[in-house]
Amino acid sequence: MQIRHAGTQDIPGIDRLLSQVLTVHHNGRPDLFRANARKYNDDELKEILEDTTRPIFVADDGAGNILGYAFCVFQQHINDNILTDIKSLYIDDLCVDENCRGQHIGQQLYRYVLDYAKVSGCYNVTLNVWACNENARKFYEKCGLMPQKIGMEKIL
Repeated sequence: MQIRHAGTQDIPGIDRLLSQVLTVHHNGRPDLFRANARKYNDDELKEILEDTTRPIFVADDGAGNILGYAFCVFQQHINDNILTDIKSLYIDDLCVDENCRGQHIGQQLYRYVLDYAKVSGCYNVTLNVWACNENARKFYEKCGLMPQKIGMEKIL
């Protein structure tokens, strides 16, 4: 297995995994997430793949099969009134194919993202995890991430 920058040839595999993530979120919060929808269409994915501020990494089994991905976004608040100018790499989405879980692919993707962030001059790596996705939360805690902020809601 190798981890590398994603290319347009990876879009079908990424689409398949995006559907798996959406299913987890829809099952956990059907009031917020639509069933059978897509976070990005293929044109949006092509646009993201061309944007150097939004790198996507894939875990490839060597035969072109995508076993996992990490969507990332560089963030920096230059001259903000209250925030420092640190550069962060935000993990927008990280997924491992449900048929490959337990093989440490997620940990390898996460370590790759950490190394990429360090080489890119980032201060930290951040992400959000939905409270209904307890497996993801436990995975991130096992990777050493700690809460930075907590989002709260009251459904009316």
